[in-house]
Amino acid sequence: MRHQKAGKKLNRTGSHRNAMFRNMVTSLFTHGRIRTTHAKAKELRRWADHMITLAKRGDLHARRQALSVMRDKAVVHKLFEEAQNRFGERAGGYTRVVKIGRRAGDAAPISLIEFVSAEEKQKRKKKKPKVPKKKDVARAKKDVVEEPKQAEQEGQPEQEATKTESTEKATETTQEIGPEKETEQSETVAKTEEIDSGPETDEGTQHASPGGPADTQPQEAKADKEKA
Repeated sequence: MRHQKAGKKLNRTGSHRNAMFRNMVTSLFTHGRIRTTHAKAKELRRWADHMITLAKRGDLHARRQALSVMRDKAVVHKLFEEAQNRFGERAGGYTRVVKIGRRAGDAAPISLIEFVSAEEKQKRKKKKPKVPKKKDVARAKKDVVEEPKQAEQEGQPEQEATKTESTEKATETTQEIGPEKETEQSETVAKTEEIDSGPETDEGTQHASPGGPADTQPQEAKADKEKA
């Protein structure tokens, strides 16, 4: 049984495999990304994550453990200085593996392994505004076109109802005011007739009155006779 034998052998001896991954993890921290076969890239993640956990711990013992794997002091020093700022918020998953294609010659699957920084995590949180699809835009246009049509259709019966109400009110007012107008017209006609007949009667009374000019002449003659 294969107990306590984690990792891939990759058709190499233990010493060869350890030396290869030491060189690869040193190159990864030096350049930030490397290109290798897919199987090696997945195995290299274990080594890189272990080095970052040591750097986040940051004590002297962790530094000596990292130097036992990566023999470059400058790379280890840079890792321990930047680890807390770059990977402090993460609790794992410090690298990503991206498939590129196949290698010319043996057609081996090639992948790119690189670090995932905190800045990229923040950028992912910022969601881009959704662009409306063509179907949604077409539906919106149809709704905009249909709304005025529905408003017109709904407005026509309302206009007809208002017209009928106005005509009914007009007829009711005419029926209520009709007799009053007739009485007012009859009164005005009577008044005009009285005004027209007024001067004629005054003239007749003047001719028939005893105190008019015809009666004054005989009285003056009588007074002259008495004086004589």
